[in-house]
Amino acid sequence: MISMIGERMGQKTKIGLFGIGLDTYWPQFAGLKERLLGYQRYIAQRLASGGVDLVDAGLVDNPEKARNAAVLLAESGVDLVFLYVSTYALSHTVLPVAQRAGAPVIVLNLQPSSSIDYAAFNSLGDRGKMTGEWLANCQACCVPEIANVFNGCGIEYRLVTGWLREERAWAEIGDWVRAAATRAAIRDARFGILGHYYGGMLDVYTDVTRLAGVFGSHFELLEMDRLQKTRAGLGPGDVRDKLAQFRKEFSVSPECDEAELERAARTSCALDRLVEGAGLGGLAYYYEGVDGNEHEDIATSVIAGNTLLTGHHVPVAGECEVKNVVAMKIMDCLGAGGSFSEFYLMDFDDDAVLFGHDGPAHPGIAGGDVALVPLPVYHGKPGKGLSIQMTVRNGPVTLLSVVQGPGGSTFLLVAEGESVAGPTLAIGNTNSRYRFAIPVRDFADRWSKAGPAHHCAIGVGHLAGILEKLSCLLGIECRVVCRGKGAA
Repeated sequence: MISMIGERMGQKTKIGLFGIGLDTYWPQFAGLKERLLGYQRYIAQRLASGGVDLVDAGLVDNPEKARNAAVLLAESGVDLVFLYVSTYALSHTVLPVAQRAGAPVIVLNLQPSSSIDYAAFNSLGDRGKMTGEWLANCQACCVPEIANVFNGCGIEYRLVTGWLREERAWAEIGDWVRAAATRAAIRDARFGILGHYYGGMLDVYTDVTRLAGVFGSHFELLEMDRLQKTRAGLGPGDVRDKLAQFRKEFSVSPECDEAELERAARTSCALDRLVEGAGLGGLAYYYEGVDGNEHEDIATSVIAGNTLLTGHHVPVAGECEVKNVVAMKIMDCLGAGGSFSEFYLMDFDDDAVLFGHDGPAHPGIAGGDVALVPLPVYHGKPGKGLSIQMTVRNGPVTLLSVVQGPGGSTFLLVAEGESVAGPTLAIGNTNSRYRFAIPVRDFADRWSKAGPAHHCAIGVGHLAGILEKLSCLLGIECRVVCRGKGAA
């Protein structure tokens, strides 16, 4: 359902690879180097097949080659470096690369097979050949040495341990690639902030400087007047085309008034142009306006257009929840959707909880129709207009919140669960039923006690493992409230 992501924003994610060995071995053991290079070629081919831009620095077997590999990887601007331990190697061939490559290091402790053929090995007879065969299988030998040096030098790293063609190991490698691609996409993203916070909603107030420092993203402050001017300049053809898109991508309720449809279509066109003109990869917004002025007219007609943007990889968070648009973007980069949500209610009889919102949904993860329906009143907001009513499709889901905690901390809050069948609230909002591996009362307590804002992003699939890797690459904590049933 979710494949490895190798591309972002028209660019391939750059992944570095280098192997390590010991040049002293090559004249001693005929064919050993060539065999190990074959293993590294297999790794390179598997990585490249994921759609990444692979920078292969070759087999490093002495300090001079280590320096050359470090320069190549640093100049290439790789997002992640895989270090393949091909046999025992001295740590002085590793440290210069890790110090200078400028990217996180993942150590691949992958032996050729799950177990050596002891009978065949011992039947070789020639102890020289036997030693060469052992050296082709002793990848684990220098891993403690590498870890010792990295620990002592304060170098962050992670390990993937297994065998060369083990799918479990390759699933973990794939998760690291996806995490690196997501980190790079978030770093390159421009997020717009349109309007202002929902007054008094203190939890959504955001330290944008801290977000920029953690994620590397750009945050652009936008004026409602800019959107108003764009909207006023639209022609009838623009609105007509947008109405056609509404009918193609939504199930438009016959209750929708034509004037309301045209009002929402006009605003949607203006939002598209605002996003394109500012080069946005995401948007957080809120506005009210007064006395029925044009800004209020815009603010009460944004839900359809913002839902379309969210479904087309420009997530939009309502109530100016800037932290949550970053969470939604992370989910979207992982191919999981990322729908704007909050607690709706708890069903203790069914041990389930409902999440939803009246704001932007992610139509790509809907179960059934994505209905565009009229609302006579927006709860807690001025005016009336159109809204989206849908449910998230049944199956595994992940909840994600970007949390700004005490003491200047920023962390990811994650929970895996299931979207399940059952009654929802047909109130013109997106809402779905969810169950977790822990009782709903425990889930609500643990999630809330972590101190997130009251919104979160919901995506499909169980993604805690990838989000933990993303947190590692960002250098922040990841708190997992609960994992899906059967997860480790």
